Amino acid sequence: MYDFNFLVSFSWGLHRRAKEEIMHILKMLGDEKPLVKPTIAEGIIGVKTRLDPREAVQGLRMLFDRDPLTFQHTLKWVPVDLWTHSDMESMKEAVVKLRNKIRAGERWRMTVEKRRYTRYHKIEIIRELANLIDEKVDLENPDKILRIDIIGKYAGMSILAPQDIFSVAKPLL
Repeated sequence: MYDFNFLVSFSWGLHRRAKEEIMHILKMLGDEKPLVKPTIAEGIIGVKTRLDPREAVQGLRMLFDRDPLTFQHTLKWVPVDLWTHSDMESMKEAVVKLRNKIRAGERWRMTVEKRRYTRYHKIEIIRELANLIDEKVDLENPDKILRIDIIGKYAGMSILAPQDIFSVAKPLL
């Protein structure tokens, strides 16, 4: 099972350069020895950093504001709260563990990213897991995002505020 607390996407074929960039950026933010490993999904690197991933995202934004060219190869940095198996029962158990991070009155949406995975269709996953959360859904402007990144037989799951994800394409969100 993976234990990464970040998934970082990068342009296909540039794994070595993306890995070097991740190591350099995390060193600038204070982690001298992050674990940076490929996943079975092309274009996705798993990262285990000792930094708090949400605080690290704030640092990524600060670095981007100072010098956008710091990010030559990495595209998106997504925190991961926990890993589970990608069968439906395991994912349901994980949602039950995480759902209290969506507080009463907060609006939410689900984002499912599947790579190297054909067991369930996205719609099936959303239908099964959305029933476990009682708060109102808001697809356009959610307070929280239940993000599920399925990579083969594992699923990285997180409850994130929109600003908890860093994307070079949308650095402010």
